[in-house]
Amino acid sequence: MFETQAELDELQQLLDKSLARSTAHLQSIVRPDRSLTAAQLVRVSQGMCTLALSTVTAAGEPRISGVDGHFLHGRWVFGTERSAAKSRHLAARPAASAAHLRGDDLGLFAHGVVETLNPTDGAEDAEWPAVLDYVTEYYGESPMGWGDVVYYRLRPQWMVAYGDPAKLFEDAEVA
Repeated sequence: MFETQAELDELQQLLDKSLARSTAHLQSIVRPDRSLTAAQLVRVSQGMCTLALSTVTAAGEPRISGVDGHFLHGRWVFGTERSAAKSRHLAARPAASAAHLRGDDLGLFAHGVVETLNPTDGAEDAEWPAVLDYVTEYYGESPMGWGDVVYYRLRPQWMVAYGDPAKLFEDAEVA
């Protein structure tokens, strides 16, 4: 777990506010017994999670693709080739949505704005060195050797975590 207590508190507030302003239909599905706390979300999101990432073309058409997502400090972090269509979309229109699903047992949904962690102008994000260290350790080599790789952080403005803690965790006592 990489989150500080302040980041967990902020994430919990986001989860609570997001669900509270959701439709009655969504609230009927993501009931209190089927909603994860921030601590549970962080725990279930350790390591690499395949994300379905949605971006928008210049014509306003949605596009979805898969990326390796890593949940760090209450935010999804993911990388791709700088020449990928999703990179062009995000450069022009940084709004994005991401979902991580595991059957009917888990659904993590987020909408927000992406921030480039390692832009070409050299004005890297302050967290970029730590993110690069993390992904290098995770993959056993630096992803920067795979080509012209760009990493993004999705800063969520809305997030919901759906799941059954009893199915997701062996120990029932998960904060």
